[in-house]
Amino acid sequence: MTAPLTTTKRINSIDILRGIVMVVMALDHVRDFFSDFNFDPTDLQHASSIMFFTRWITHFCAPVFIFLSGTSAFLSLGKIASKKEAAWRLFTRGVWLIVLEVTFVRLGWSFDINYHMVFLQVIWAIGCSMVVLSALIFLPWEWILGIGLIMIFGHNALDNVHPAVMTTFWDVLHVQGPITYGHGNTIMIMYPLVPWIGVMAVGYCFGKIFQLPEHLKNKSLYNIGVSCIVWFVILRAINVYGDMSPWHTQVTWWRTVLSFINCTKYPPSLLYLLMTLGPAIALLPILGKMSGAAGNIFRVYGRVPLFYYVLHLYLVHGMAILAGYLFKGNAGVSVFAHPGYPLPWVYGFWLLAVVILYFPCRWFMYIKQNHRKWWLSYL
Repeated sequence: MTAPLTTTKRINSIDILRGIVMVVMALDHVRDFFSDFNFDPTDLQHASSIMFFTRWITHFCAPVFIFLSGTSAFLSLGKIASKKEAAWRLFTRGVWLIVLEVTFVRLGWSFDINYHMVFLQVIWAIGCSMVVLSALIFLPWEWILGIGLIMIFGHNALDNVHPAVMTTFWDVLHVQGPITYGHGNTIMIMYPLVPWIGVMAVGYCFGKIFQLPEHLKNKSLYNIGVSCIVWFVILRAINVYGDMSPWHTQVTWWRTVLSFINCTKYPPSLLYLLMTLGPAIALLPILGKMSGAAGNIFRVYGRVPLFYYVLHLYLVHGMAILAGYLFKGNAGVSVFAHPGYPLPWVYGFWLLAVVILYFPCRWFMYIKQNHRKWWLSYL
């Protein structure tokens, strides 16, 4: 087996946008490993405005990445003659991502082979969403879109639902928190699956827009993106539905703005998704015209996102341990317990990590472009 299932022309705007969110994502994880800030960075009672922004800007990463995963699935699978073959491709990739989450990804976060604690995060959410999407693609396109939109717009109606039975199942679907099993073992559900499954389903349907002529495509992207932003502002302003955490007036106007955009990520509220996906979608026509060095650099990261994701965990974690030896006199792999660094240092370590990652990512991008091994499509 040497050829991939399909050969499709890559869309630069998608690759560049994906690359941008991968770079921004690294900032959040560098902050996790390096920051000396011991509070929730979105807690306005403790966080400075720049600390808040450092965390808030990374909110775009998971929604955009999962949404574009659905779009990429539509574009790459759309020319496969057999729906069964396309579904199998999605299913096997989804299962692979779930396995990857609890093995290489988990190890990259913890450097600990002890499985008393397992975190299920974004790769798990993408994998499970792909498994579900592998079944959904047998439905009419309008049904897939409807199911996805119902999840996105309706799931906050379930925020106060706490069933007395099947609580573990409900936690996996809609509640961030721990699930204990055995003797002192814990699975931490960081990314409950609803509405992430809906985000990927809508992203899958969104792929149809890229089949339109250029002017109609760009018009649709602008209309959808701006509409999401407008709906976010309206719903957030009335403080009634769409997010469990209402905004409050602060001591200064800019802190009030920060409260206004401080939406719930776990699970992602309707307003969180409108706030992040709206600007990203509206940005796509602009990114499609992006050229030069910046576009080429982001395109490299965006074409090998899974390779980048796994590699950056090991790199950033290793950098944190090395920095602990050099600057703090600390030993061991439990870097989260080590004294951290002020925010300017965090940004410096982030830029260093992104520069280092560019070279292996560029190498692997060329490998994927020039070799047609089937297994490369899973990396």
